[in-house]
Amino acid sequence: MTDLPQSIDATLDLLGRGGYVADRALATVLFLSLKMRRPLFLEGEAGVGKTEIAKVLSATLGRPLIRLQCYEGLDMASAVYEWNYAAQMVEIRIAEAAGTRDRAEIAGDVFSERFLIKRPILKALEPTVDGRSPVLLIDELDRADEAFEAFLLEVLADAQVTIPEFGTVKAAEPPLVVITTNRTREIHDALKRRCLYHWVDYPDAERELAILRTKVPGAAETLARQVVAFVQGLRALDLFKAPGVAETLDWAAALAELDKLALDPETVSDTLGVLLKYQDDIAKVRDGEVGRLVEEVRRKAAAG
Repeated sequence: MTDLPQSIDATLDLLGRGGYVADRALATVLFLSLKMRRPLFLEGEAGVGKTEIAKVLSATLGRPLIRLQCYEGLDMASAVYEWNYAAQMVEIRIAEAAGTRDRAEIAGDVFSERFLIKRPILKALEPTVDGRSPVLLIDELDRADEAFEAFLLEVLADAQVTIPEFGTVKAAEPPLVVITTNRTREIHDALKRRCLYHWVDYPDAERELAILRTKVPGAAETLARQVVAFVQGLRALDLFKAPGVAETLDWAAALAELDKLALDPETVSDTLGVLLKYQDDIAKVRDGEVGRLVEEVRRKAAAG
């Protein structure tokens, strides 16, 4: 168990201990989110490390991670709670057969906590065994329908949910909330106003190299530098989907598995599927850019 960081530098150190190489702007907004007990809303392209922040917070702070993966059609029954109707029916049948309780008493009993099935958001409002709140990750909110956002407003504003038959469940200590979106659609302003916002961009070459060294320590130094330079060059091209940091790490790990110490055009061409996920992008790079980019990263390496 680790206490919450008390400064921006301590937040940077906390993330670093979890293997996350953050810039100061991200550390600042994360520190404020923890200090002010406000949800953190992270927006950016897929694969830039948004989800990883919640995982690192959970690991370094020693708090459980409760993850709600959003998808089209996600509703309150899957995200917050639902009643165990089968168990309620059995309870009602038993009570009616015994004939010892009236209808009001039975109704009050079947809508008790005993029959309440708790989903991720409701679980996140409960304290952990040691009384500390968990980390709640609401991942890829843009995949859910717009109507689902309304369910979250009460949770984000007051750390509570209201269940009509049961009452209001309020967290003694608000969970540490991280919301991510890949911006496939706009999220409503009402939800954003309840959060601190940060755009997570692709890292610059220096930070991406530091991330690669941390996550793929088996990659040779020359290979690591050339991988980062190549990927940074790819992102400058007009591609349908530029590679994220996750793809950079996957590619470096794949090249290390092939015992490569530096890039060569043939290997790059054969492994482009690790970096790029659309055939049109692969064909475009393979046909006209691989040789140029490899020559460019070699020239930069030679120039020091």
